[in-house]
Amino acid sequence: MSTHPDARRVLDDAPTQLYVGGSWRDADGGATMPVEDPATGEELCRVADASVADGRAALDAAVAAQADWRGVPPQERSEILHRAFVLMQERSDDLALLMTLEMGKSLAESKGEIAYAAEFFRWFSGEALRIDGYFKQAANGQSRVLVMKQPVGPCLFITPWNFPAAMGTRKIGPAIAAGCTMVVKPAEQTPLSMLALARLLEDAGLPAGVLNVVPTSSSADLAAPLISDPRLRKLSFTGSTEVGRTLISQASEQVLKVSMELGGNAPFVVFEDADLDAAVDQAMVAKMRNMGEACTSANRFHVQDTVAEEFAAKLADRMRALTLGHGADEGTDIGPLIDADQRGKVTELVDDAVAKGATAVVGGGVREGAGYFFEPTVLTGVTADARLLKEEIFGPVAPIATFHDEAEAIAAANDTEFGLVSYLFTRDLSRALRVSEALETGMIGLNQGLVSNAGAPFGGVKQSGLGREGGNEGLAEYLETKYVAVKL
Repeated sequence: MSTHPDARRVLDDAPTQLYVGGSWRDADGGATMPVEDPATGEELCRVADASVADGRAALDAAVAAQADWRGVPPQERSEILHRAFVLMQERSDDLALLMTLEMGKSLAESKGEIAYAAEFFRWFSGEALRIDGYFKQAANGQSRVLVMKQPVGPCLFITPWNFPAAMGTRKIGPAIAAGCTMVVKPAEQTPLSMLALARLLEDAGLPAGVLNVVPTSSSADLAAPLISDPRLRKLSFTGSTEVGRTLISQASEQVLKVSMELGGNAPFVVFEDADLDAAVDQAMVAKMRNMGEACTSANRFHVQDTVAEEFAAKLADRMRALTLGHGADEGTDIGPLIDADQRGKVTELVDDAVAKGATAVVGGGVREGAGYFFEPTVLTGVTADARLLKEEIFGPVAPIATFHDEAEAIAAANDTEFGLVSYLFTRDLSRALRVSEALETGMIGLNQGLVSNAGAPFGGVKQSGLGREGGNEGLAEYLETKYVAVKL
């Protein structure tokens, strides 16, 4: 474990039980599962391992709380969210350290995530006061049209390990604002951050049963009966497209309202007129956030052939200067990957690209020793048949391919089943607008490498998902529209 002076205290203080119906309790039969430090491979602690029965108990609690919760005035829901925002700020150091210990990212990145996660509570504290409908005269003048918005009802949230706080608040915030209760199943690798959020919301005054958290080592077994339960009305999932397809199929049986934030394969397109130094700066943001373990990570770099060599050299210099280490240790730029399986996948993709003709300008392999470290890597000469141009890398690897003209760049960028985010670098306004319109993604970073914003709609097209999280659109995902025909 890290030698950080507060590591032991933060771990000892972290809740490790299930949170069901406003009570902290052990799992059915006392089952527990380990939480590992990915920087060392050592066990940090054990948390309650929820059973199918525990999952049902959590849904029972959410259903029981729904009727009263939907009747709570918007002002009260808003105040709870704002108190939660303030508490996240006050506890940011401990929350960030806890996240670093279980997930591996550097402490600076964890603090950035806590700040970002808190913004969803602040944003939706305002949105809770802006749920509206309308009243109008019917076209024939003989009746009136009344339209109202009401909470969807009990929700199931399945959150990922890579952003264990922000992917929770991005779902929990709008659900609270809309008046929905929820069951949250956090990722097996990173349950501590979600359990800490549950305690924070409890301290903020969230009523018992509104939020229920059930970490488990048997995600599919726990989720399936909840998804098939007719009392559940919404499913929100952040994770792989493969798992998302399965969940969508299961949700279809109950015709659940679904939100899916799935895989990405983000192109990072650099035209010859771009400010190359700025593009490299933003490439480091887009590629190395979270060690590359982000659905928004720049997965492949398409650089105009006239500037590709210069861009690659500048990017390699920046990647070479990064320091690997335990995320909680001073001087660490990037931490480990989440586990051995993820590191193995990254290694496989890099080896495939090199075997097909790519060159590792920097990095290219596993760092020996404890933990799941992979060297920051820049690949040039990447051929069109390399798997990492088609598959999500989820690691600190930047493969560079070239293009000759705008049409070729657009074709290469769109040559994927995914469509979450694209990054585009040019100083030509007309080109920026033309290419932005042509790119088949739900979000675009124009001359910037970070698109995440609590006040903006986050989501993709094609096989990158359904629905939007954040922004005005994020609240709509938790509301149903009811129309009342009024006879005068």
